[in-house]
Amino acid sequence: MDAVAIACFDGFDELDAIGPYEVFENAARFGASWDVTLRSVRESGTVTASHGLRVEPDGPLADVTPDLLVVAGGGWNDRSDAGVWMETERGDLPEAVAAAHDRGATVAGVCTGGMVLARAGLLDGRPAVTHGGALEDLRATDATVVDARVVDDGDVLTCGGVTSGLDLAVHLVEREWGADVAAAVCEEMEYEQRDDVFRGESG
Repeated sequence: MDAVAIACFDGFDELDAIGPYEVFENAARFGASWDVTLRSVRESGTVTASHGLRVEPDGPLADVTPDLLVVAGGGWNDRSDAGVWMETERGDLPEAVAAAHDRGATVAGVCTGGMVLARAGLLDGRPAVTHGGALEDLRATDATVVDARVVDDGDVLTCGGVTSGLDLAVHLVEREWGADVAAAVCEEMEYEQRDDVFRGESG
């Protein structure tokens, strides 16, 4: 697992993407051979997040074949005209996520980014979680909703609300690179790791 792509789009929640990005970049400093990039869903020089932060992605998602694809949330619960709700309505992001998974990528949804995974069909018959405000929507899919900060079902992971993206990222670091690397990242970030992880049959 070397190439890590974090998908971002107009209306994504800043912490959903930037939190895991910082965790993964710190992991690379401590021995993980990860190349971490922010990727726009479509050709775009800049992307504006839900709280107004403007970021310049490293390029479009279509230009890379990630081993790990992380999908940020944002804009689902209020049905915003920018964010996850709009991206699922457009359809190209769920299609890209499904295609990446078909090529062998591990896919992780942060917060309501999990609803993109649901729309892509990746949560059918799997345990999953999302932001508390979207749990009823998730229950309306074929996912099995569980009570946990992070749900690890092997090649598909989800997590709860915004700050749980940090939990998911640290969990992935530990899973892929070991407890020592994860502990070094947590010490660097002065972050207290939580072990509220539900492991599915594939996890």
